[in-house]
Amino acid sequence: MRALDALRLAFALFTITTAVNLQAPYYTALAAHDGLGVTATSLAFAAYVAGILPVLILLGGLPDRVGRRALIVTALSLCGAATALTLIAPGVVSLGLARLLMGIAAALTSISAPAYMLSLFGATDSRRPTNWVTASTSLGFGWGAAMTSAFLLHEPSLTPPSLWLSLAMSGLALLLLLGLDDQTSEASRSVPMLRLPAYPQGSLPFGLSILLAWATVGLVIAILPDTLARHGLSDWSGFVTLGICSGGVLFQPLARRLTSVTSVRLGLLILPSAYALIAWGALAGSLGSVLVGALAASSACYGFIYLGGLSGVLDATENQQPRASAGFFLMAYIGFSLPVVATGALVDRLGHASALALFGMLLLASALAVHRRLGRQRLHAPRPA
Repeated sequence: MRALDALRLAFALFTITTAVNLQAPYYTALAAHDGLGVTATSLAFAAYVAGILPVLILLGGLPDRVGRRALIVTALSLCGAATALTLIAPGVVSLGLARLLMGIAAALTSISAPAYMLSLFGATDSRRPTNWVTASTSLGFGWGAAMTSAFLLHEPSLTPPSLWLSLAMSGLALLLLLGLDDQTSEASRSVPMLRLPAYPQGSLPFGLSILLAWATVGLVIAILPDTLARHGLSDWSGFVTLGICSGGVLFQPLARRLTSVTSVRLGLLILPSAYALIAWGALAGSLGSVLVGALAASSACYGFIYLGGLSGVLDATENQQPRASAGFFLMAYIGFSLPVVATGALVDRLGHASALALFGMLLLASALAVHRRLGRQRLHAPRPA
């Protein structure tokens, strides 16, 4: 029964994250439709984080006050509304509003899903429930973009059928959540609503690692399609998003066998070289290089760093897991937005090659610094999965 309940929650998480990147493959087309450039689509992309940050920072007590299931239901409803908006009025402005709604949904999911999954398993070891959360969300982040690309390759559109499929998935996920056990205790209903993100001792390097990882993911999703468009390859960008978001699931079983510190350090070593292959391939018009680089980057971003980092943060605290996971995702989404907006502005000012090269140099220096920082701490003893 626990596995079935976990599967129902995992499908809801998969559905929420599927909606997030549905429009990514035609960002460039939306900008061209409105007569705008990369900066505009980067800002619309980053509106996602404008919805996330207030929830993560100010509403950490929501899971205990209203229940975890209620937040997942709300997140599904918001994603459905955002998808419907982009169907009704396709454009960069509606994209920005939709991204804002999806950001709120993602934040509600982030503060409730890890602890919810942990309670469904009734586990003391965080690795297995964490793996369910990271696997379902990693697959979702890539699946939505890939669905859209598949339809765009068949017929270009600003309202591809993938949006309708996402709405149908949301309805099914809502039905599956009916009656799902929510073990939020009555005593916890009195906790303060304002419960700031927490960074237990030793957890900050994990947060910095996911910041770097998701900055790379954000750049690939928001900016790379415009780079690929110069070679007539923008419609393939959804499969690149699938590679960088969902390919990491293949590496999560290995990540589970490593300590959190070892897993994250390995990811930090892979990330800069994988990004270099992506950037070179996009500038040269080599789709194969981009796809291989995306898969390699995903092993770090959604495999070793995501699973190892989240597990390390949860294990670093005994009684503040919702606050600790909120702190982890706060760092992740800061990386997912600010570097992307800055790089998008540099693309419009300096060109694709200079902007992507500058991002790569900063990524390399930062990854090596955090790698050394993690090398000085050993929070977890080796243990089997």
